[in-house]
Order: sequence, then C-alpha cells, then structure tokens
Amino acid sequence: MKNKARLILVGGFLGAGKTTLLSETTRKLMAEGKKVGLITNDQAAELVDTAFLLKTTSNVAEVSGSCFCCNFNGFVDSVRDVEERSNADILIAEPVGSCTDLSATIVQPIKKLYSEKMLLSPLSVLADPFKLEDILNGGTAGLHTSAAYIYKKQLEESEVIVITKTDKIDSIRLDFLKEKIGTIFPHTKVMSVSSRTGEGISDWLNYVLNNSSLNNKTIEVDYNTYAEGEAVLGWLNASANLKGEEIDWDEFAGKFLAKVGYKIESMKLSVGHIKIMIQNGSDYLIGNITNDAGSVETRGSAGISDKAQIIINARVGLSPDTLENLVRETLNNTASSKIEIKVNAWNCISPGYPNPTFRYN
Repeated sequence: MKNKARLILVGGFLGAGKTTLLSETTRKLMAEGKKVGLITNDQAAELVDTAFLLKTTSNVAEVSGSCFCCNFNGFVDSVRDVEERSNADILIAEPVGSCTDLSATIVQPIKKLYSEKMLLSPLSVLADPFKLEDILNGGTAGLHTSAAYIYKKQLEESEVIVITKTDKIDSIRLDFLKEKIGTIFPHTKVMSVSSRTGEGISDWLNYVLNNSSLNNKTIEVDYNTYAEGEAVLGWLNASANLKGEEIDWDEFAGKFLAKVGYKIESMKLSVGHIKIMIQNGSDYLIGNITNDAGSVETRGSAGISDKAQIIINARVGLSPDTLENLVRETLNNTASSKIEIKVNAWNCISPGYPNPTFRYN
C-alpha cells in the first residue's frame, strides 16, 4: 500500500523567490530518487513559473483563474492529478504571491477533510530579506499600505518564516533580522536559504519533510483591506512568438527589462514582480525585476536564432489598462523593425474580491 503523499505549502509575497526555491528543491529531491509533483497558482494562465518548473519536471499542474483558497476543489483536484500521474511521494504547492489567510482557507480544510490521505507539512512563508526588513521596521517595503498589510498577515500565520536570497545580505544583518523575527513572532520557526548557492535548502527540506503542520490557529483578516491590497496591482500575463534574423535573445531580454524598469522607476511605482521567460528550443532565459525597479536579474541563455517565444508576467501598481499599454509599448519599442511579434495570449486584469471556498474559525 502506498504511503500518504506529503504536501508542502510554500507561500510568500510576490518576488520572494518561491519558484526558484521550488525548482532547486525539486532537482535535489529527484537526485535522491524521490518522486515530486508541483502545483502552481495564478489569477490567469500563461504563467512564467509553470513554464520554468516544467524545465525541471513534467509533473506540474497549474490552477489558474483564481487563488487556491477561492478554488479549493480545483486545488485538491490538481493535487490528486499530479500525485496519480507521477505516483509522487512529495507534492509542493505555490499559492499566489498576494494570497493570505492560508491557515483558515487551505491548511485547516486539508487537515479536516484529507488528513487520512495526505501528510501536511508546516506552512512555510518565504520573505525577501530587504522587503522583510522594512516591513518589520514599520515600513511598507515600497508597497501600497494594503499590499503591505497582506505581507504582514502572511508572516503572522506562518509556521516557518524562510528568509530567502541570503547571498545578497551580510551575515551580521541576517542574524539581526532573524533575532527581530524571533522577537515579533516567538512561536514561529525562522530559517534562511539561498537558491543561488544552495545554502540552507537541505536544512529547510529536512524540517518540512519530517514535521507535520500543528497550526490550528487562524488569524483575523480584514477582507476589504485584503481585497484592496490585491486590486491595487495590475496583473498582466502574456505570451507571444518572436521572429527575426539571427537575434541575440539574451540582449533582447536585457533591453526589454531595462526599459520596463526605467519606466517604473521614473513613475515611482510599486512592483510585486515582473518576470519574463524567453525560450529558443531547449534553451531559455529567465529575467525578473522584484525589489529595485532599476535592478534586473537574468539567468540562463536563450542563445541566438531567428525564432523564440516570450512569456511576460507583471504585477505592478497600475490600472490594468495602463499596465497593458506600458508593456505593449515597451515590447514593440524593443523589437523595433527587426523583430516581428505575434501575440498568442494577452490578459491584463485586477483581481476580484477574495471569496474562499472554506474559511475555518
């Protein structure tokens, strides 16, 4: 008889580094002979995270159109699908980055309804060290106050706070940050990881694989503030085919992100994240802007060719129409007359009022 599959929920605000950690974690577990399934989540299809994780494993399901909590049955169906399709031992689920109240809407329903079928690990919430530091100091980390409210609520309900991107922060500052978290959230375990160097990943994995969620508490959430915190960001998901002659796609990606970053910085806009993925056959590049709008990060290479595909995800403090115009104009400007753009999908929305399937008190 097959043992219960273990489900690991990995939350955290937009730009915290969830997808990168999931990718590195999956590689590590698969190298140890484990069968891993991944479930991604977003308000619309055409998700960079899903395309990126499919480069690591084919055992990926996407719940799009709403968050896990507002489509709990769809979430459970995806968990079952991935588990059955891949006979997975371990399932890792990444909720929408602007989602909170996970304990009441996901953790408690799973424990109540599915405890005989799956083991639920402690709820991990990932946090970018720089945004986290500002939030703990009473700031908003450059976010709208309602979005910062969501960030704080994610920390409050977590069982494990995982400080990410530790390769970008010095050890003294990191230790001080851990100490401060321990003071504010004394009953929450604090850990740290760097997906770039691999430091801390084994420790975090060991903890979540060998402990079960004991979280029976739910937090108070003002759903009007929560809804506003999501709605202040325009959400854009788009994909297109690109065609030119001997185009250096890495150079193209760098120019596109730099131009988007410059516009956002000059307009002093809050950024959840901006992600792109350019695929050229089996070669691909991932690029993102998360913290400082002027700071662009890329990894991988899409090489040089005549054709490629691009996926764009943007979460920016603009109305959907304004965000759509900004991204379209920048994409067309970067392509100029050298690259033909054929849009496959283009969705720009503002999330609706959160309406969870279950909410346990």
